[in-house]
Amino acid sequence: MTEDKSAPFSGSIMVVGGGISGLTTALEAAEVGYEVFIVEKNPYLGGRVAQLNQYFPKLCPPTCGLEINFRRIKDNPNIKVLTLAEVESVSGGPGNYNVAVKLNPRYVNENCTGCGACADACQAELPNEFNFGMNKTKGAYLPHEMAFPARYVISPQIIGTEDAKRCAEACKYDAVDLEMQAKTLDLNVGSIVWATGWEPYDAAKIDNLGFGRYPNIITNMMMERLAAPNGPTKGKILRPSDDKEPESFAFVQCAGSRDENHLPYCSYICCMASLKHATYIRERYPEAKIYIFYIDMRAPGNRYEKFYKKIKEDENVFFIKGKVAEVEQADDNHQITVVAENAVTGEKIRQTVDMVVLATGMQPTAANAKLPAGELKYTEDGFIINDMEQGGMFAAGCANKPADVVSSNQNATGMALKAIQTLVRR
Repeated sequence: MTEDKSAPFSGSIMVVGGGISGLTTALEAAEVGYEVFIVEKNPYLGGRVAQLNQYFPKLCPPTCGLEINFRRIKDNPNIKVLTLAEVESVSGGPGNYNVAVKLNPRYVNENCTGCGACADACQAELPNEFNFGMNKTKGAYLPHEMAFPARYVISPQIIGTEDAKRCAEACKYDAVDLEMQAKTLDLNVGSIVWATGWEPYDAAKIDNLGFGRYPNIITNMMMERLAAPNGPTKGKILRPSDDKEPESFAFVQCAGSRDENHLPYCSYICCMASLKHATYIRERYPEAKIYIFYIDMRAPGNRYEKFYKKIKEDENVFFIKGKVAEVEQADDNHQITVVAENAVTGEKIRQTVDMVVLATGMQPTAANAKLPAGELKYTEDGFIINDMEQGGMFAAGCANKPADVVSSNQNATGMALKAIQTLVRR
């Protein structure tokens, strides 16, 4: 669809997704004067970066990058943040899109002071999605300690129960509104940036790697949460089956990636993520043995190559070039035996360790839930293809291709410019 010069024209931009790419896109556009709507499905902004313990290139905690962005958003009247929101439909064309956005109820209004009385009164406990179900959270909860907006949420699962009533009665500020209903906003915008991000590939689909069958096999994102100070173990990396301090770890690279039965592409970040996890382990367990099973160790760029060389100097980190064939639970029902063939020597290896970490791949969110915009085109793997000639709608960050935080930010800045160019009539 080409731009209709006679059509009504909107000077606003919608950014769908409030992760690091979405935040960067929104801020770049808003700080040069454009009205921006951020539409985020979660009750908080920050996306996957908020779940990390540290991120490249400086191994900063999420607060390092997110806190200043949240402040910039709070101080900028051009940005309207819609959380617990999802795009239901998109019609129109470049310069004039009509978008229906569904706002799901939080059951907590803007009177919330973050005191936590509702959570204290609540008795129900639910799996904590932010921590990948590794612990429980109350039915009334703050998603995480750095959540923005810093407002509690009442889970829909307890609405209509005595627990919900207790939450309302405990609040001194009339912030709990159990009658809150979903509603739809109709917004007119000139361009849309889809910053819908990524999801960890479902490791349970990889039959030979034992995830879900053996408790001491976790994913790389679960490792991030274990190592995080605000995670389920307050930063202690413990074996899930018995809370033992592990003495040995195995990392299985390309868990589901570069595999025609799962994700046929390289997810770009997995090798470096596992090397980063080795630093988490070394900080807590100076003598732990770390075995990294890999197909090819990919360190894109000079900075990452230096990081890789530094890890290789650790005498207790062992790199084994070979694809893992299977994992088995050892006789003690706690340890895991990793079975692989060394591609260099041809030797069959059976390495028994206390914990296994699967470097699961990065899958675009749109692969599992197509976006409600008919004009968008996708790769076979679900990444959005940017049509620069048509304009109007663009994908930023990991919605477009696998990327790290730095690359996502650079790409998001470019997509902010493309969105602005759509608004500038020629």
